[in-house]
Amino acid sequence: MRTQKHRVVVVGAGFGGLFATKTLRRAPASVTLINGTTYHLFEPLLYQVATGILSEGEVALPIREIFRGHDNLDIKLGWVTDVDVAEKAVLVSAPDGRERRVPYDSLIVAAGASNSYFGNDGFAEHAPSLKNIDDALELRSRIFHAFEMAELEEDPAARQRWLTFILIGAGPTGVEMAGQIAELAHRALKGQYRHADLAKTRIILVDAADRVLPAFDPPMSRDALRQLSTMGVDVRLNTRVVDVDAEGVKMETADGTERVEGYTKIWAAGVAAPALGQRLAAATGAETDRASRIRVNPDLTIPGHPEIFVVGDMAASNLPGVAQVAMQGGRYAARVIKGRLAGRPLTKPFRYFDKGNMATISRFSAVANVGRLHFRGVLGWLMWLAVHLFYLIGFKNKVTTLMHWVVSFLGRGRPQRVATTQQINARNALTRPTPP
Repeated sequence: MRTQKHRVVVVGAGFGGLFATKTLRRAPASVTLINGTTYHLFEPLLYQVATGILSEGEVALPIREIFRGHDNLDIKLGWVTDVDVAEKAVLVSAPDGRERRVPYDSLIVAAGASNSYFGNDGFAEHAPSLKNIDDALELRSRIFHAFEMAELEEDPAARQRWLTFILIGAGPTGVEMAGQIAELAHRALKGQYRHADLAKTRIILVDAADRVLPAFDPPMSRDALRQLSTMGVDVRLNTRVVDVDAEGVKMETADGTERVEGYTKIWAAGVAAPALGQRLAAATGAETDRASRIRVNPDLTIPGHPEIFVVGDMAASNLPGVAQVAMQGGRYAARVIKGRLAGRPLTKPFRYFDKGNMATISRFSAVANVGRLHFRGVLGWLMWLAVHLFYLIGFKNKVTTLMHWVVSFLGRGRPQRVATTQQINARNALTRPTPP
């Protein structure tokens, strides 16, 4: 009688799921990868899609192409909505609306994080976030549409509202977006408009924290703030956004409240675990933190459930929510499973090797923490380019990305500026499926 192979289910094709699946390639197991899209998204470069530097195809590679030749892998499109712990099966909602059950012997949950508006979900209509391709294309449309509308507008006050960009959240995404919008207004689009004076563009970066890039060392935060100010970005720290509508935002500081008028708002303020995290915690009895992330054992398993691993942003592990944590966690979980199957259980706990933090501010300017070493300016920027090019999936994507960087950073080009009417009105024109 033929013995059934050990069944491993990987939920999510982000960095954690990607590296877990790659590590399991030659394992004596049948692996099922479940993801809500057909592609792996290289999220650190998503802001460059939103600002016209890269196309969506350069940051999103088809999963089936990545795993071509993985004979033990089955890929399923859909969203995991729940976990049946007793029967060891995940419930998958497919795009056709049908629900399927996928059994497992080992489960790796790497579903990433969802955007958090801190209970103010109504802000999303007027201040889109930047978490997926749809968001990036919508933001690209809104940004370039704003410059076009400023060109058409004859009323000076309304024109200024089109030329005002408000970014909420001064982490890497907010800082990088602010820097690129400043580059667009003051360099890349310079001389292309006859009536709108792009020198009057206002970029306002708001955060309730007391410094930009709070995850970086304080000297790096100060350098980033200085560079942003040099570029004309108005940075408002210790400032909390309390309301967002179509025409602006209301902000609150220790000195009172202020309203800023501006049509284009971008939310980059926070993330939380997806709804699956809460359902998995309820099913397993696991504890969660305030962001609904699951508290895990040192080996990334859920207490009382050694067959279930949680990696990346869904795990409350006191580690930063960066790609390297998910990559290393995914690899570790896969190695634990391989060790168990080989009769050599891996007993060492997961240990994160911190390779540092990086963020770009503008062309030729970035900050990077690598251990105790701090890099800034051109050197930090070159390091940022090299690291992101190295981790970008696919040789073709590396080549075309490098070419677009040359065009955009050495020249003034923004090769990806096409926007459709549907994208411009995406919030109202599209009803897109979201993970349950």
